[in-house]
Amino acid sequence: MTKRVVITGMGILSPVGIGLEDFWASLTEGKSGIGPVTHFDASNLATTIAGEVKDFDPQKYIDKKEAKRMDRFTQFAVAAAVMAMEDAGLSNANVDCERVGVILGTGIGGTNTFEDQHRVLGTKGPGRVSPFFVPMMIANMAAGHISIAVGAKGINYTVITACASGTNSVGEAFKALQRNSADVIITGGTEAAITPMAMAGFASMKAMSTRNHEPQKASRPFDAERDGFVMGEGSGILVLETLEHARKRDAKIYAEVVGYGCSADAFHITAPAPGGEGGVRAMRLAVEDAGMSPEEVDYINAHGTSTDLNDKYETLAIKTVFGDHAYKMAVSSTKSMTGHLLGAAGSVELIASVLTIKNGVIPPTINLENPDPECDLDYVPNKAREQQVNVALSNSLGFGGHNATVIVKKFEE
Repeated sequence: MTKRVVITGMGILSPVGIGLEDFWASLTEGKSGIGPVTHFDASNLATTIAGEVKDFDPQKYIDKKEAKRMDRFTQFAVAAAVMAMEDAGLSNANVDCERVGVILGTGIGGTNTFEDQHRVLGTKGPGRVSPFFVPMMIANMAAGHISIAVGAKGINYTVITACASGTNSVGEAFKALQRNSADVIITGGTEAAITPMAMAGFASMKAMSTRNHEPQKASRPFDAERDGFVMGEGSGILVLETLEHARKRDAKIYAEVVGYGCSADAFHITAPAPGGEGGVRAMRLAVEDAGMSPEEVDYINAHGTSTDLNDKYETLAIKTVFGDHAYKMAVSSTKSMTGHLLGAAGSVELIASVLTIKNGVIPPTINLENPDPECDLDYVPNKAREQQVNVALSNSLGFGGHNATVIVKKFEE
């Protein structure tokens, strides 16, 4: 018999706030976290705006010496994991550490370190490259540092599926707990790719918005005037437990994870498959895995990137999966406020979905001023909506044709 899996803790760093309270307040107020890039001089780029994490002090969560040996993406992950563990009321004193795992997602990893040390190599020579270059840069190191920080000695690996990484990591954690491979898994995604090379690469692809004169209106999913995504950064970490383990320690429960589906487009390195057919299969698999009918889903936190094909094809995919019910559901894109956090997007958006269930408020899609006629669902435009949600579905669709869907529901005994 498979185990039931519940969410007992969450931690977040995002462009709209650090910590659950600030994050949720910003989402429900329709507050944008997009502004001019401050991490470096972006004036020579076509896109000069991004969703940066503001006022982050890693030393609030991490020893000063250790923090200096971490790339920013790892600092984000460890800080969010510390928050999530505290929120869950967990420590290595009240768990079997060998039954605590870490499954983390990132799309790019330590690009800050890579770019910094490449400059050192070019200007000062190989002898001056940091001995910490490799362990700071490699993508698995965030998961490694979390395990060290909290004493998690169980299953541990990193998922890299571009923009689907955060959702895939949560889905894989869910499945590992179902099959009793652990009692607790710390999971989610992290990303810190607002760097000169990453921004230049996406700009060269013409994938990012160039609405530099109106940063807070640049991310506008499903709007006819959308012109590309806006880069974001941050981390969303969730503590998943078997229901049995959570009950034994009388843990608070946010929601239950009930379904996971993933698929590949097998079509193109960046463009989604026509009609969103890969997303269709991921959603159908998740609904089937949850043992639900499509009509039971109340809300979808869409991938909704503010790019032309993604928004159009995701809309088509939702209509294909849900039929007439697609027009009765609420669908919103919190990327309209946070920007696109790449490998962290899925877990940040799943946290938003869980808080939607908990608080009975659906965050809006802001900047939806001139709806695209091909995007004709209920996207909760511009203003949060009070509405009870029992079942929420979160989508992530990544470069390379990676599609992932996780379904969460209100917990019932």
